[in-house]
Amino acid sequence: MTTEVRSLREFKMPDVGEGLTEAEILSWFVKPGDTVTDGQVVCEVETAKAAVELPIPFNGVVEKLHFPEGTTVDVGTVIISVAVAGEAGAAAPAAPVAAVPAAPAPAEEAEPERREVLVGYGPRTGGSTRRARRTTTTVTAAKPAAVPVAAPAAASVAPAPVAPAAPAPVAEVPAGDRPLAKPPVRKLAKDLGVDLRAVTPTGRDGVITREDVHAYATAQAAPAAAAAPAPVAEAVVAEPVVASAAAPATGDVRVPIKGVRKATAQAMVASAFTAPHVTEFVQVDVTRTMKFVRRLKESGELGRDVRVSPLLLVARALLTAVKRHPEINAQWDEAAQEIVIRGQVNLGIAAATPRGLIVPNIKDAGSKTLSGLAVSLGELVETARQGKTSPADMQGGTITITNVGVFGVDTGTPILNPGEAAILAFGAVRELPWVHKGKVVPRQVTTLALSFDHRLVDGELGSKVLADVAALLERPKRLITWG
Repeated sequence: MTTEVRSLREFKMPDVGEGLTEAEILSWFVKPGDTVTDGQVVCEVETAKAAVELPIPFNGVVEKLHFPEGTTVDVGTVIISVAVAGEAGAAAPAAPVAAVPAAPAPAEEAEPERREVLVGYGPRTGGSTRRARRTTTTVTAAKPAAVPVAAPAAASVAPAPVAPAAPAPVAEVPAGDRPLAKPPVRKLAKDLGVDLRAVTPTGRDGVITREDVHAYATAQAAPAAAAAPAPVAEAVVAEPVVASAAAPATGDVRVPIKGVRKATAQAMVASAFTAPHVTEFVQVDVTRTMKFVRRLKESGELGRDVRVSPLLLVARALLTAVKRHPEINAQWDEAAQEIVIRGQVNLGIAAATPRGLIVPNIKDAGSKTLSGLAVSLGELVETARQGKTSPADMQGGTITITNVGVFGVDTGTPILNPGEAAILAFGAVRELPWVHKGKVVPRQVTTLALSFDHRLVDGELGSKVLADVAALLERPKRLITWG
């Protein structure tokens, strides 16, 4: 006779790939004692790119939730334990988790473990060999990781004091040995131009952490930042939360920089200090475009439930300008030292969400009709508002529009989305006195600003693209003749 026994199975924070090493637990959908089945969603987590639901890969009863909501957890850390049923003769009972030796248990080697990945991500194609780790797991749940990350972001907007990093006593790395660091940390160091051999490690057993790399990079960049502060105008696209660190001592409010907001800060710093930005401006009489928008709304010719806005016409105008000047839809290949002109236009739309700024893009937007573009734009905005934008929707963008006009702002100097050659800022539409047919009359006017990477785009090309967008918005009938 066989006796049913129960053993504990642990579900770890999945490998999210793409250089992401942590995620924040937003909400739990189960509690201890609940029965779960294979594929059931047990929690929602937020990575640096999106909010994602995690399904459990086995059946059982929830034994323990290891972390509360709002905790940031490293990839590979156990987040939930589930008691699963098994046969007594099938395998020896698993030892308690606390008693697991440093070396992998034989049971773990005998049975290949199912690899969990986040919804929307695929598993890594190749295997990897990792060092044996101690049974005690270090979690970044309560780390003040936002402080060192926010420091470089603030430096790109306006000079701000940076708290000195006081490294804790750590084991010294023997001379000539390769510094200990995880692959994402090595990539971060490479991107920031940091020599890991010069970084003081603060992690367990002399491992260099991301905070160590950021602290070193900040210390090295501080003298240069003090000598040549970045233009304050770049604060137009900076996250306002970063500036809260400079608030008066009384009544300070500290907001952790994590998830999407953290990724945005790092991306903007990388973009600002990698690509030489140039921004050009033009004021445009968009009276005819606004009339055209109203006519499309009233007629319903693009579809009964299709949302029509001035942004739709701005998007169409930019796509037409890109078609006339395809060199603007380009990317800089640092490794090959080449300019890659992209064959497909994936139009990014900067969207402000409760979790921070994201830039999802409309794939192959240049091939869409005006009606198709309107539908895609409406879906993109609605998905972003709900916080359901998938990682795939935020990858592969080639050129971006940021609509600062919805906040009542006339214009700004937008920072390029990393990897793209240009970004167009669309300002508020205001009624202003304007010379029209020889007379000063009230007209609806907006200001456009085009920032571009001067490695790929020279002044002539940038000016032609901006002038074309302005001309199309001034006389929207040109969208037909130029398209």
